[in-house]
Amino acid sequence: MLSKIIKNVNAGADMGFLRQLRRYISVSSKTVMDIAGKDGELRVFVVAGEVSGDTIGSRLMASLKKLSPTPIRFAGVGGFLMSKEGLKSLFPMEDIAVMGIWELLPHLTRIRAKLKETTEAALLFRPHVVVTVDSKGFSFRLLKQLRARYSQQRWDDCPVHFHYVAPSFWAWKGGEARLKDLANFVDHVFCILPNEEAVCKSNGLAATFVGHPILEDVLELNSGKQISPHECKIEGNREDFQSKHGVPSGATVVSLLPGSRLQEVTKMLSIFANTMEQLQDSFNELFAVIHLAPNQLVEDYIKAFVHKWPVPAIVVPGGHPRMKYDAFNASTVALCTSGTVAVELQLARLPCVVAYRAHLLTESFIQYKAKIPYISLPNILMDSAIIPEALFHACTPTNLASLLKELMHNKELQEKQIVAAEKVISLLFPSERIIYNSAEQVKERSFSSFSPSIMAASTILWHVKP
Repeated sequence: MLSKIIKNVNAGADMGFLRQLRRYISVSSKTVMDIAGKDGELRVFVVAGEVSGDTIGSRLMASLKKLSPTPIRFAGVGGFLMSKEGLKSLFPMEDIAVMGIWELLPHLTRIRAKLKETTEAALLFRPHVVVTVDSKGFSFRLLKQLRARYSQQRWDDCPVHFHYVAPSFWAWKGGEARLKDLANFVDHVFCILPNEEAVCKSNGLAATFVGHPILEDVLELNSGKQISPHECKIEGNREDFQSKHGVPSGATVVSLLPGSRLQEVTKMLSIFANTMEQLQDSFNELFAVIHLAPNQLVEDYIKAFVHKWPVPAIVVPGGHPRMKYDAFNASTVALCTSGTVAVELQLARLPCVVAYRAHLLTESFIQYKAKIPYISLPNILMDSAIIPEALFHACTPTNLASLLKELMHNKELQEKQIVAAEKVISLLFPSERIIYNSAEQVKERSFSSFSPSIMAASTILWHVKP
């Protein structure tokens, strides 16, 4: 369990209290909405650097528009989904979507240029609120530069800085010490895992556990139903998927999720293709379902690659949750690159194998610095190898094919994942769901009226500005 991972959550609590006291010693009673109301609009500068961040950002934008009594104007960086909510991105989000340590080096010049461009645009926009979503490398540099510039100019209208998706420093040796520095330029963090709020607060960083973004899928696809955290499940339409794509009812279908960033897809897709080639002799009718991320570069690459695929392949477009869960329901097992998708598969109760490869030096760094032995969120939450993981040098087609065959033929292993899924999903709900309404706190008791983005949006709007 995560409680075992974070051994000293309360250590330094006194220091955290003093840090908070210093930051809020002269607290004004004005909320973000009080200040925005006087200006006649709420200006929100929001930045997301990858597909998952684009999804979170778009839902947050929609919730802000729903809750705000004042018109909202957005600026910043985002993808297709955020553009649908009214954001005109400064540049394509993919320009800053780089994952890894050594993988970043060839792109440093471009990233620095985009950081400068984003900083200048934010200063010109004069936002009431700045929200960065995940992508901590770019996000924290941006927030730090903005705070420094406002301090240098001695402007008294410094925006409130929010960061959505707490950095997983708790998973790294010496990582918690880095949280202490964030309080100098981050005003509030929205956490998506149950342990993170306490870890942030113990290090002097204001934080709220709003729940995991995957819960939004549950709300969208089960609209109108009363659902408790222990009953969260998304059931797709197996028959409809099979009919639309000509999949025989007795076929073996493997869902493949190679990632959302082009750099990881180019590395993982060939491994997945070779894995399917090794599996094809073991099954009479074997189909691959390749799930695309809503990323044009990824989509173009996969569609070009699929012509060389060793088995019949069905491509499912990104950004369509219903189609995705229909495909999951029609699948026997899944093979995925580590990420949020492991939790999506738990929602669908689809047994899976998790794979991950990176640059050799990045892999060495992870092995040296990581405090925990797992990479997939369900295993981390359960502190147990519920889901088979093939990482680094173990991530080979031969090994992956062996793990998938064992999972497909072993009902006990499948059941183990399905049983654990209920516990995993329930942990992703905040036990106390607070929605702010003006200066009052209203505790939401009905799950059907709750969403992580609503909780985050209400916290932003009624945040008391120091």
